[in-house]
Amino acid sequence: MSARKVFISYSHDDTEWVRAFADALRRQQVEVWLDQWEIKPGESLRDALEAGLRQSDAIIAVVSRSNARNPNVFFELGVALGMGKRLIPVVSEDLETSLIPFDLRTRRYLLKGPPAETAREVALAVKESPQSGEEDGA
Repeated sequence: MSARKVFISYSHDDTEWVRAFADALRRQQVEVWLDQWEIKPGESLRDALEAGLRQSDAIIAVVSRSNARNPNVFFELGVALGMGKRLIPVVSEDLETSLIPFDLRTRRYLLKGPPAETAREVALAVKESPQSGEEDGA
């Protein structure tokens, strides 16, 4: 079985935490699609984001006050749901529940803790689920 690949959706206000989280996921043998690492200068952002979403087994939505109502978050969530991708919300502890986008609020979400600890929880969840295109019982 090949390594699972996750797409990380986040606010650039959370860049420092997200980088540490992405590095910790890699140490857990999870491939990571992170815009800072994957999008080259001059490349179409929309095309790169769409390709990253398509190639990923799961979408990790890191939600905080700075992006809870951002249209880009809703776009990425819509694409993830439309593609049938596993969606794993990681929510800031200080974010009021009513501000969490509905499609994330109706799922079991993780609280954004120390990056390595959160990465362990996400890696376990991703590794336990079937990869995109795999059939149950195959």
